[in-house]
Amino acid sequence: MPEILDTPSAPKAIGPYSVAVEAGGLVFLSGQVAFDPETGERVPDDIEAQTRRVLDNIGLILGDLGLDYRDVAKTTIFLADIADYPKVNEIYAEYFGDHPPARSAVQAGALPGGFLIEIEVVAERRATEESR
Repeated sequence: MPEILDTPSAPKAIGPYSVAVEAGGLVFLSGQVAFDPETGERVPDDIEAQTRRVLDNIGLILGDLGLDYRDVAKTTIFLADIADYPKVNEIYAEYFGDHPPARSAVQAGALPGGFLIEIEVVAERRATEESR
């Protein structure tokens, strides 16, 4: 049975979903948007600022779970405008460095709350220090 995980650093869920769930050694993070977890406020409508906030939030959530970016196996990026892809790609590379996960990126047309970007993550719990 999937286990709902505690993520105290994450922005609070804004609907009937869990921020993180673990099943079979995989950790699934719901799509993250650009809320500042400390203030609960929305990050301004700037793709660079929203991308950094989303990736920072993912890092905070992974940290709560004893994981980090190297444990991420797959991401899906949803963009309101695919023309933002080059800017997002540049920032994304800063976070994942020489260990980028598998990834999909799609134009969603419209995202909840009018956000410009949303990213969901699948990570592996069984990664060990030796594999890093």
